Amino acid sequence: MARTVRDVRLDSRTVRERLEARKKPYYRVIEAGKHIGYYKGLRTGSWLARTYDGKKYAEKKLGMADDTLDANDMDVLSFSQAQAAARKWFDELARAEHGTPAGPYSVSSACDDYLKDYQHRRGKDEYNTNLRLNRIKDALGKVEVRKLTATQIKTWHREMGEAGRLTRSQAKDEAGDRKRIAFDPKDTEAQRRRLATANRMLTVLKAVLNLAFKNQEELGISIPAKTAWQSATPTRAVDAPKVRHLTDAEAVRLLNACPADFRDIVAAALLTGCRYGELCRLRVQDFDGAAAAIRVEISKSGKGRSVSLTDEGVAHFARLAKGKERGALLLVQASGEGWDTSHQIRRTRDACVAASIKPAISFHILRHTYGSRLAMRGAPMGVIAQQLGHADTRMTERHYAHLAPSYVSDVVRSLLGSIGVPVPANNVVSIT
Repeated sequence: MARTVRDVRLDSRTVRERLEARKKPYYRVIEAGKHIGYYKGLRTGSWLARTYDGKKYAEKKLGMADDTLDANDMDVLSFSQAQAAARKWFDELARAEHGTPAGPYSVSSACDDYLKDYQHRRGKDEYNTNLRLNRIKDALGKVEVRKLTATQIKTWHREMGEAGRLTRSQAKDEAGDRKRIAFDPKDTEAQRRRLATANRMLTVLKAVLNLAFKNQEELGISIPAKTAWQSATPTRAVDAPKVRHLTDAEAVRLLNACPADFRDIVAAALLTGCRYGELCRLRVQDFDGAAAAIRVEISKSGKGRSVSLTDEGVAHFARLAKGKERGALLLVQASGEGWDTSHQIRRTRDACVAASIKPAISFHILRHTYGSRLAMRGAPMGVIAQQLGHADTRMTERHYAHLAPSYVSDVVRSLLGSIGVPVPANNVVSIT
């Protein structure tokens, strides 16, 4: 936060009374090229601000000085209040010069600027980032960034971790907010997921505020030090997921419970480990039967990859591609239309009910099932990472290393070696 300057001539009304009344104000520099001024009239005084743009001064009257009336931080200002008003005006001028909206720089404006930067950087998950930014704006959007406190952030973070998850519908409660699904307080996994979600939201908020802090001069704003959000820390030990996967018997039951069109995409997920969105975008030309692979051109990481197929996988995709043009979608609904966002949610839930899979899984668990099957059959972590499109093996090991029959023990034995612990002589004689 900008420091309030002191001036022995202007600090108190008692000292200002001794100043000579004159037409030229008494000016005090508060920043380079920016001044606070006190005009001493015959009866009372007033505060002014001025700034120099390299050619001329721009000047603004801020309000009356508290020479005869007590300061109220509105139309009667103390010296420190006048400085705050002057800095606010300087911010407005700078924002107008840079084409940014006038007025206080709110958290909502910071979220909008972050989204523009994210799009410019070609962030890999714009859809979910935008959803998180909108939730931040709903909770803290009206707060001015430079007035945002650590208490506000910590309270918001805590309340989010304690609240039930939002419904997917747009239904509102009596307060006009999205309805939430209450979870059982004894359900530790549901609590972990809520706390993990709150941590991710906090990470996004910090990224938004860090960008605003970095660009404050360009934006023409003044933001306090980072302490307001740096002191807000995520909840510990909640981001380690318990990976669920289907057994082969459960996978078969699920497939048999699906309608024919949905069965095709479920089978594709189990045979490739691809994400739902990746499967929705697959076209005939992405399938190479001779190489026994499919090509994923657009993935979450932004990089394409080839996914090797088993004989069963080749047969599945060959059937889907038969009779279609190269540019046609491989996986379509019974109507002939492609699959779209969220089409899989209700269908997966219905299939789980019909197949007696408890608890019901999400479509993403099919990806975990593929990775788990590879791990349990001894596939190296690097191979699993390549098939799933992970940037390296860290995420792969986090989810699947515990399933590999000898993965950990093999790594320990190969890397640790011997330190030469001396072996004592065996002086024990067996009695026969």
